[in-house]
Amino acid sequence: MKKILKKLHLYYFLILLSLSFIALYPFIYLSARKPIKFKSLNSLRWAFSLVSTTLSGIFYRFSFEKEIDWDRTYIICGNHTSNLDITAVILLVKKNMVFMGKDELLNNFITSIYFKTIDIPLNRDSKMSAFRAFKKAEESIKEGKNVVIFPEGMISGNYPPELQPFKNGPFKLAIEHGVPILPITIFNNWELMWDDGAKYGSKPGICDIYIHAPIETSGLLQTDAESLRNEVYELMKERLSSGEQIPNGKKKG
Repeated sequence: MKKILKKLHLYYFLILLSLSFIALYPFIYLSARKPIKFKSLNSLRWAFSLVSTTLSGIFYRFSFEKEIDWDRTYIICGNHTSNLDITAVILLVKKNMVFMGKDELLNNFITSIYFKTIDIPLNRDSKMSAFRAFKKAEESIKEGKNVVIFPEGMISGNYPPELQPFKNGPFKLAIEHGVPILPITIFNNWELMWDDGAKYGSKPGICDIYIHAPIETSGLLQTDAESLRNEVYELMKERLSSGEQIPNGKKKG
């Protein structure tokens, strides 16, 4: 019975997500026409993400190590176990942002318009695709936009998921442009929806996310990228192992 309920909840969530997107699509389409309106596209993405998760009973609780200065530009790195991780970042960030993600998202009903306009598709099996993706990320940073990269590059095939090794790309990029890394540890999104929910379905609940203090990169050299990568990995691993979610976090829909 529990499996059936979780499958039904997934269908309900996907219907809500689709209807919210369709309702806002005329505005999304107009914002995606050149000249592309980044702020409008991000605001609309925030709106349909908020509506679909709230109505399906999924909420997000953010806990901060320190207050984040959203006037600065960050490369945001989080562990990745669920499609809900994307929604969590959308609701968290207070300024224009772009996601870097697998190029399969170009074929998704909802994400395609974003990955054809403001987000950055990446085929990790292609060096040329990786080169183009990181060049576009560089342009976004220079324009003052946050860049969101899940450094595992994948969702763990294990259930429960395990933290996977990090790729070097985000950390090299941060050092090259002197922007801080903003690590976020996502605790339990996988319990509400693992991956896309296709295997185990989904359920309502509260997703707990911990936002670490930004890690400065000014003064670092490219030879420090591996050490920076390891530092961020260990931060997340330790936080996940401790299960310390800081219960007085700020709850958002």
